[in-house]
Amino acid sequence: MAAPERGARERMVFSAAQLIRRDGVATTGMREVAAHADAPRGSLQHYFPGGKEQLVNEAVEWAGRYAGKRVARFLAALPEPTPSGLFAQMVRQWTDEYETVGFAGGCPVAAATVDRAESSPSTRQAVAAAFAGWTGPVAGALADMGVPEERADALATLMVSALEGAILLARAEQDVRPLTTVARELGPLLDSAVSKDG
Repeated sequence: MAAPERGARERMVFSAAQLIRRDGVATTGMREVAAHADAPRGSLQHYFPGGKEQLVNEAVEWAGRYAGKRVARFLAALPEPTPSGLFAQMVRQWTDEYETVGFAGGCPVAAATVDRAESSPSTRQAVAAAFAGWTGPVAGALADMGVPEERADALATLMVSALEGAILLARAEQDVRPLTTVARELGPLLDSAVSKDG
């Protein structure tokens, strides 16, 4: 996830997401975020008067938007969109990263969920919204491919849940096997949900 040109505030939100995905919320400090973003430390209070909690929540919101926008890009990469093809693209983003740069990074939304969802109601709301901002476009894509709407939402939840679990297992095992396994095993199930009437 390379950072395009951004202002100081946007760089700090992006940097927070990158540090949270690597180190978790508890270990990510405001000073580290400012340094990573190459932003003046004094600007933290200016841009984030709500402190670390506000910054974490905005980083989570950014990550949810990023994931949601990726769905259209994944579909555009497919010669013929299929549910299994979409899921394979979602998984490939992670296998490519892990095979290229290693297993240090995970999903910042998952990290914030684990670290803060119970202790911070605003972060719990932010992570729930971020996941909804990701599963919504996945469900919409499935419906566009002919999956009945009543199943599209459920399958989108299954896809994101399976991917998040596989990311955790891949990081623990330092192996992409869990990711390739979920793509292979879920693919036929996802494709079988396409309505034969459409």
